[in-house]
Order: sequence, then structure tokens, then C-alpha cells
Amino acid sequence: MFKPSKLSTAIATSVALLSSVAFAQESDTEQDYEEVIVTGIRASLSKAIDIKRNEVQVIESIVAEDIGKFPDNNVVEALQRVPGIQVTDRASGEVNGISIRGLTDVTTTINGRQMYISNGRFYTMADTPASLISRVDVYKTRSADKVPSGIAGQVDVHTQRPFNFDGSKVVINARGIYQDQEGKFDPNIGALISNRWNFNFGEIGALINVATATTNFRDQSITSGAAFPYFTSDPSGPGAQPFARIGSGWEPGLEAGLPFAAGSTLMVNGVEEEYILSRDAMFASDFSGKRERPAANIAVQFAPNETSEYTFEAFYNGYRQQDFNSLFFSFVDSTYNLDFNDDILLYEGTNIVKERTVYGAPDTYPNFHSGDASIRQTDSYLYAIGGEWDIGDNFHLSAEAYTQKSVFKSEFFAIRLNRGYYAMDVDFNSGDGVPALTYIDNPNTADVNEADLTDASQFAWGPAWDNGARDEGGADTLKIDANWDLDFAGITKVDFGLLYEVRTANSAGRGSNVSTPVQDIAVDEIPEGFLTTTSDFFDGRADFPSEWGIADGNYMFANRDYFRNLYGIYSEENDNYLGGGNYLTLQKTFDAEETTADAYIQASFEYEVGVGVIDGTVGVRYTDGTTDINFVRLVNSATAGPEDNFEEGDAPYSTVEATQNSSAKLLPSFVVRYNFLDDYMARFAYTETIRRPDFGALNPFITYNKDVTNIGYGTAGGGNPNLEPVVSTNLDFSLEYYFSEGNAVYGTIFRRDIEGLIVGSQSEIYYDYPDDDLDSYRHILSLPDNSANGELTGIELGLVYFPENLPGALDGLGIQASYTALDSSQDNPVYNDDGSLAGYQESEMFGVSNSSLSTVLAYEKDNFGARLSYVWRDAFRQRNEATLFANPLPIYRRAETSVDFQLSYDITDDFVITFDATNLTDEKYQEYYEHQDIYNFYSGIYSRTYALGIRYSY
Repeated sequence: MFKPSKLSTAIATSVALLSSVAFAQESDTEQDYEEVIVTGIRASLSKAIDIKRNEVQVIESIVAEDIGKFPDNNVVEALQRVPGIQVTDRASGEVNGISIRGLTDVTTTINGRQMYISNGRFYTMADTPASLISRVDVYKTRSADKVPSGIAGQVDVHTQRPFNFDGSKVVINARGIYQDQEGKFDPNIGALISNRWNFNFGEIGALINVATATTNFRDQSITSGAAFPYFTSDPSGPGAQPFARIGSGWEPGLEAGLPFAAGSTLMVNGVEEEYILSRDAMFASDFSGKRERPAANIAVQFAPNETSEYTFEAFYNGYRQQDFNSLFFSFVDSTYNLDFNDDILLYEGTNIVKERTVYGAPDTYPNFHSGDASIRQTDSYLYAIGGEWDIGDNFHLSAEAYTQKSVFKSEFFAIRLNRGYYAMDVDFNSGDGVPALTYIDNPNTADVNEADLTDASQFAWGPAWDNGARDEGGADTLKIDANWDLDFAGITKVDFGLLYEVRTANSAGRGSNVSTPVQDIAVDEIPEGFLTTTSDFFDGRADFPSEWGIADGNYMFANRDYFRNLYGIYSEENDNYLGGGNYLTLQKTFDAEETTADAYIQASFEYEVGVGVIDGTVGVRYTDGTTDINFVRLVNSATAGPEDNFEEGDAPYSTVEATQNSSAKLLPSFVVRYNFLDDYMARFAYTETIRRPDFGALNPFITYNKDVTNIGYGTAGGGNPNLEPVVSTNLDFSLEYYFSEGNAVYGTIFRRDIEGLIVGSQSEIYYDYPDDDLDSYRHILSLPDNSANGELTGIELGLVYFPENLPGALDGLGIQASYTALDSSQDNPVYNDDGSLAGYQESEMFGVSNSSLSTVLAYEKDNFGARLSYVWRDAFRQRNEATLFANPLPIYRRAETSVDFQLSYDITDDFVITFDATNLTDEKYQEYYEHQDIYNFYSGIYSRTYALGIRYSY
């Protein structure tokens, strides 16, 4: 739980900053929402406050200011201003993911229906254009009648329906969004047509809402690589070379890394050697592409009378992306021509290298420029039909059946161009965490400009990759819910229901990696169009090469057959790739079927107590899931083990292993609120939520990899068919004060106890490779396991306030603010070298910022509306590095800030123009290992966006 000092500090900070609200929430009663058409900033916030006040659960909502008008480029950006919401990824031209109270396991539903992307357990909310959405509800607590999956919470996206409107409605909206890094305008277009008609057999409504959103993006980053221990310039042990990497005698993957005090030593081959720590690489990425998201929603409603209603809905969501990563990679740990005294500068008081001059070994190509191109496509469909019936005065029944299918396809093609160099000056942290690299020309070869990174004559062919994948998922679902109104001992209603779902999921892939072309041809003799140049890199904000030559991704995709022949991957004459089998044929990796059966019962109650009314719900949900999966592995000389009976000369074949994973959980819930003194409310909730393991995590096959980085052992990994669901027990207590119409201040204290977090386990394993003489080759095996528990506590504070009777032009000014403070811990297992459990080590949970703040200054007067928003989150532990290196294990993300602006002007009641801008302060996003001043890692810059739009409705 919170330490008193932390809690009091958080409250004081939040009050000082007028902390909190955020787009509040919506009631379960659809008719309440449908009777209100929200038409402005203040009206939308007022509606959200009313919804929050009327809802029993702890939820937040965002309501569109008007039909087809959400206040941001996408819904995820808007959610960052909700109390307890933190965005987790701002790359590729938009905000992509969210966490709720620090946890990223969020379940997304569409109109209450759980939807999946391909074979995963999630739906990508950013894939739905904002113009299709009427509101978004964020459930932080969930009663028994709600979807139980997603330990962080549930986000329910609502689309429009024809009965939302009194009669006919037509809305057309268009926006042009400018991405400053890519320098292009992106169209974002939507249209809605809806009407309803009365006949003698009842009323019918029909709606079609279509949208498409295009994004051209460019992300740029520079990274200092991981660290290894190296000998000094004067090692004393047998066979030790100056500044050579130390391959044994040290333990990688330590939480704090190897000791880095000046003069630290390691025992190497029986000799105590002093060592220094240096990065092995420095690399840069210029990632650009184009994304398109077409979407459509069709809804038909039929009400034959006042006691029944039927709805048919079809929802389509598409995703298209073609991108290209221009990867610049330099190995910066050469031992050639090293002078320790002149060429290396250590951080003061440490053995960590800050700067050095790196000399390239003659006739080698330690650097490369990799052109990585990919195409991704998703098509997701959902069809639903259902009805609602009032049976008598006290009983309401609803039922619906829906089916969905989602297919994801991808292709990847890459060619690496190798390049030598004479020398480089590198500074792993030249200031504010940004690395620096400068090439030095060879004084002995004046006719060659080695610092010219666009000269194709200095390139040599490197490896090529040609990969593809197809993932598919589907589900058939039947859902029945009933409500029985009664008046018995304070019980006002009993809800109960059933859900039965059969999910299918499968995955297939292909892949080849060929080291060099089979034809003797110079890089600069390839037809024109193969080579392109990355230019204006990093906006001049780093002492780093601003341009380099690279293989063009679009050209490679358009001429894949040429390069397949060049590398001998595939040809018309020989359609077999190395290892056997048709290379272009996808090989299935798994095929799953999961059956889930849920049942719940819940009672609502209400009692008059003292100066107010206590009401709430108490219920229980039983969920039972069984997953049957067939995993497939292609066996050839590279993958075979003793159990495969594979001998040299055998043709590749597939082996299948079937596994089953079952789980059944009883999930109680209790939510109570107390309305007192007219304007005050207190809530308490006890709920439990779960997350079942991903399908791929259950894979029993183990993949073995030899040592490729001179660490002294191989690595191995696989899944764990015995994984159990992660279970979270949730406690929430909130206090709210609604001091005038549309104005409120509120706070929540909460706690999450999470059992069975899936983290990596480690053990030592030996493996015999069939294609060489290495017997009992040592590996470190990593498998997922439910071997960690976590605890998360926090507070949220919120405020929405539009003062009345402000003088003159200030009338219409308001503030919306939120503040969240979190405290987390996680017990991670620690293993001995032989794989036995050594104990547990406590750390903070991934993705949890201690503090986050959102403040929105809103203004609305006459036909004019504007928002200026500031969102900030504290630094957080993002993930762990691979356990192969000498630097500290955890990777942190620096504190992040976003400043956005939105403006609208109503030319007429039906015609509105808008202007929006994001990332106004042009932030730099950074990651670091522990001790960020000396163990910096990643620095990236993303686009600012400027959007001009129009919206016409009648």
C-alpha cells in the first residue's frame, strides 16, 4: 500500500495543479445516451460527468462533441486525458497503445462484443477511424455481467445506430493531416447516412457509416548498443588480446550489470584481469511508410412494437501498411590498431567507455546498411444479429449471435549491404543521451572518400531475407442476458446470462536467409532504382551521418523475382529453397480451437441509509475455457534434434505435437455506492479479472540457437503448454463531489493484487546438433512461466470546472485535469546456473509510471471552441534487455510530454471548420539502462501533425 508521505505528496500535487478528470463516462442505459445530442466541448464534458454520476461502476467515458467529431487524430490520443490512462507508444505517426493504471492488458470490445485481430486476444483500437465512433467507455471495475478478460480493464467502443437519431441524418467530414517529418498531407474522410421510417408493421432504421484514414509517417532513432566486458590494452593472461571481448568468466543479464567501478576485475582462465565495459555497436533507424485504415459500419434496427427491438450490425475494419526501415549499423568494438591511452575516454571514476576512435580491420566489412521492406494487411469482419424483448412488466430478455473473422498477412524482404571503413570517432553519449559518430578518411587512399556513405562502389553484398506469414482467427458467439425487476428486501433487479464462444486461430509462415548472392555482380551494376539515399536524418539534432546509401524497399518488392534468382532463393527452374520444400508455400505453425462457456448471476440492491441512498450490485461469473492446439515444426538439418530421427540427406518433414490447456475460474464482484447530501457520492468495488495465455505461448517445441555473439553458450526458447491464466484481485474506493451542473471533483484509491504473472524462466540444457560434431552443446533455455506476482496501488484525482459568470471574453473558459500516482512491485524469480530457483528479486512492474498528469484548458463561446492540452508521464521501466550482456538488465523510458491544440469554428449550425495540432513541442523520446547518464540507449524523434478539417451535417 502507499506510504503516507507518498500519498500526501500526490494529493497535494494534484490539488495544486487542479488535478483531474477526464472524459467521464456513460451509463449502461442506451436510451439515456440516445436522447442527448452532444454539440460542443462543454456539453460533451457535462454529458460525461452525468454518465459517471449515474453509473454504479467506476468507469470513464469520452463522448464525441458532435457526430463524426472526436477531439483527436485517433481515439487512443483522446484517451490519454482520462484519469489513470497512460499512452505507451507514439511511433509511426500516431499514439498506438494505452495502459490503464499502468497495466497494458486491456480488453477492447465493439458495442460490448469482444473482437480479435487475427489469432491474438486483443483488438487494435487505433485501427478504427475516429469518425466511426460515438463514444468510448473505459471500465476500471467490472461487474459480473461484463467481459472478464483483461486484468487492466475494458475499453468499449460504441459505433452509431439509426435509433440514436430522431430522423434522418447525414454527416460528411474530411481532414487533411500534415506530418512534418514525412512532409506529406494525409486524407481522413468519413461519411454517415442514417434514417428511420414508420410503417404499420413497426419502425425501421438503417445506417451506414464509412471512413478511411491515411497516415504517412517517418520515425528516426539512434541507439548505442549493449555492453560487453573487454580486456584492457595490457592483459596478463595466456592468449588474451588487447581490447578483445571477454567471452567467459562473467555472468550476463544481471539486474545491476557487471561492476563498473574503475579497476574492476574478472577471473579469466585462472587470471584476475582488469576489464573495461564498452558498447559493441551503434546503429540508426529511419523508418517510414504509409498506412491506410478503411472501415465501415452498417446497422439496421427494427421495432415492431414498444416491447421488442431487433438489430443487425456488420462491422469491417481494414489495415494496410507498406513500410521501409533504412537501418545503419556499425560495430564499434574493433581491436585493430588500438591505442588505449589516446583512443579511449572513460566516464570519470568508472571502467565504462564514453568515447573512442575505432579503426577498421583491412579487407573486412564490419558495418552494414540494411534495407528492410515489409507489407502488412489485416481484414476483420464482424456480423451480429440480436433482439430485445420486454416480457411482462418486470422481465427483459436480450440475445444475440455474432460471428467474426480476421486475417493478417505480411511479407518481408531485406537486403543488407556491407561496408568497410578506415576509422570512426564515436561518443556513446555526446549530450542528453544522444550518441555521436563521425567517419575518418584513410590518409593513405586520397582517391577514395571513405566518409561518403552513398558511394555504391564501396558496398559489398550481404545477406538477404524473404519471409511471409498469414495469421487467421475467427469466433462464433452466442450471448443471452436477462433482467428481472423486483422489489424484495431491498433487491431491485436480478441479472443473469450465458455466453458460449468457439474460437479458431491458426498461423503459418515461410522464411529464408541467404548469406551472399550466387552471381558475381557488383552492387553498383544492379539496374537503376535499386539504390536510394536516406537523407536529412535526425533533423540535424545529432552529430551523426545525415545520409547513407541503402537498398530501396519499393524497388525490391517490385523486383523480388530478380533478387530471388540473384541469391538463389527461388527461380523458375528450381522452386526449392535451401532446406527443401516450396519456398513460397507457407508452412503452418499452429492450429487452435478454444471453447469458452460463461455464466453469471448478479443482484442489484438499494437502501435508504441516513442522509442518502446505498445501492450497488453483487454477483459472480463462472468462466470455463479449453484450448486444443496442434503445433507444427518443420524438421531439417538446422532444427532437428535427437528426438526427430533426422539423418544427413533426409528430406525435410513436419512433425506435429498436440497440447491442451484448460482453466476454470469463479470471479466474484461487489460494487456499492452511497449517494448522500444530494451532491456527494462514495463508491467501493471488489472485482476479479483474468487473462488467459496467448496461443503462441503454449508451444511445447523448443528452438535451439548456437552461440553467434561469442558469449560462450547457445540459447534456446519455446512455450509452455501448462501456463495458467493471470488473475487480478481489484479493490477500488472513490469519493466524488458534483458541485454544479457539469462540474465535479473526485478521487479514487485502488489496489491490484496480481497472481501468476507470466515471466521468463531460465534453465541449463544440453543439445546435440545433427549437422556437426558438437555433442552436448550447452544452452540457456528460456520458457514462459506463471512464476511472478505483482502488486499495484495508486490514486486518481480529477476535476472538471467551468466557472459561471466570468467577465467578458473569459466567459466560456474551463479546465479539465487529472493526476494519477502509482506504486508497483513485482517478485521476479532468480535462477541458479543449473536452472534451480535461487529466490526472488523485487522490482517495479513494467510500464508503470509513478506519476502522470493531464491538464486541458478549454474555451467555448458563441461559435468558437478550443482546447490546449498538456499531458505528462514520469519515467518508467519499459522492459528487460536480453540476458546476454554486461549492462544493467532493465530498460527504462524517460519521462514523456505531449502538448496538443484543437480549434473549431461553427460557420453555421451545420458547417464547422477545425484545426488540430499534436506534439507541438517536438519532443525527443528516449530509453536508457539504469544510470542513464552513462548507460543511455535509444533516442528517437517523431512527427508533429497539423490538421485542417471540415464537417457538414444535416
